[in-house]
Amino acid sequence: MTSWLLGLILFLFHAVGMASAVVALMSSRTSQGAVAWIISLVTFPYLALPAYWVFGRPRFYGYVSARGERDTVLRRVLLRYRPLIEPYLADARQGNVRAVEKLAMMPLTSGNRAELLIDGQATFDSLFAGIDSARHYVLVQFFIIRRDRLGLMFKERLEHKAQQGVRVYLLYDEIGSHALDDGYLEDLRRAGVEVSAFNSSRGLRHRFQLNFRNHRKVVVVDGAQGWTGGLNVGVEYLGENPRHGPWRDTHLRLTGPSVLGLQEAFWEDWHWATGRVIDLTWTPWVTCEECQNVVVVPSGPADAQETASLFMQHNITSAQHRLWVTSPYFVPDQGVQDALRLAAMRGVDVRVMMPERPDHLLVFLSAFSFLPDMIRAGVRIYRYQPGFLHQKVMLVDDHSAAVGTVNLDNRSFRLNFEIMAFIPDAGFAGEVRQMLERDFAHCREVTLEELQQRPLWRKLVSRAAYLMAPIQ
Repeated sequence: MTSWLLGLILFLFHAVGMASAVVALMSSRTSQGAVAWIISLVTFPYLALPAYWVFGRPRFYGYVSARGERDTVLRRVLLRYRPLIEPYLADARQGNVRAVEKLAMMPLTSGNRAELLIDGQATFDSLFAGIDSARHYVLVQFFIIRRDRLGLMFKERLEHKAQQGVRVYLLYDEIGSHALDDGYLEDLRRAGVEVSAFNSSRGLRHRFQLNFRNHRKVVVVDGAQGWTGGLNVGVEYLGENPRHGPWRDTHLRLTGPSVLGLQEAFWEDWHWATGRVIDLTWTPWVTCEECQNVVVVPSGPADAQETASLFMQHNITSAQHRLWVTSPYFVPDQGVQDALRLAAMRGVDVRVMMPERPDHLLVFLSAFSFLPDMIRAGVRIYRYQPGFLHQKVMLVDDHSAAVGTVNLDNRSFRLNFEIMAFIPDAGFAGEVRQMLERDFAHCREVTLEELQQRPLWRKLVSRAAYLMAPIQ
């Protein structure tokens, strides 16, 4: 290679690095992230450029553009369906839910029933019964689908409904379900199921958006009943993987107008993935006698606000007596860390439940770098002992609870499409409290002494892992 060509290549790297640094300056969501990317892009563009365009983009720009199409494609349907739920709109001033509504861009509705589904057997019994009852359509979205015993049972049910003439739509994340073979998907298509990957890298302009994931788990049957929560489709979620042991997770079954919030989130994701608009039922179904208020909170990297992080901070700061939260991956951003510490300092019973066994090693190690400060402030940290803890649940005082897919880490806050159901209802909160009390009975509390007694090399490894928190 001649010297002038080498010089031209180096010049182009530095020129594009400088341009990318300007993009990072204008678009990074945190000052720390902006500084790190700018220094890297200006100093080492040969390595930093490909890393930035894969990991550094703060927003899912393709999805943002697709949302703009709602003005012409999806908005007409939304304008027709939103008035149908007006009779079921609840007063968001009660229970301090107005901010949640604004973050979700979805209303708090009455006329719902929220049913806790504890662990895999209860969840899939409910899911399979719901799918079997479908008469018109089934919407299915999971982050992970495996071709194992449970995955094959799941596939057979979808095929059976499609062969009965029920419209079945399956959306999966291509990274989370990377091991899913083509034969599994082709069998579904031959049976009449419409199948699509989420396609976060769809199109040439978005080819390098590999760091975004669709982490939502949503099932909707006929617009009348819906499910969301922590479980994917695989036998480990039934506790049958010896590596993880017993699997502790929580899912949720909803009926009532809130189901249309789950449906809308799937509908929008399907439109991004395929470019097509599904014809669905948007009339609310209300069958409960003791109804609850529910608001569905979708979040993701296409949002104008950092919805998931702000949702968590709002709940933490509004807690007066109790704030219990469970998360398998606990590496929250500084705002959530500060909110948790301040809540503990003002006398709130703040507890965080995490797994004892690591699933993702870097995330597991990262937590040790800031847990001492948490404990010093009064936050109580618990490690779940019997097996792997995967549930994503929050309890606020004795009046509100949330169940869904959001972990307390940067990926859920800024890189993943997620979804939560927030239920400001004392009865439901009581059920969640009883469930978590049983879980705490199987935990050990982490002490400051044990963290301080760790050898120096482990402390260094934890700090190094924490530096990688933005892309974990």
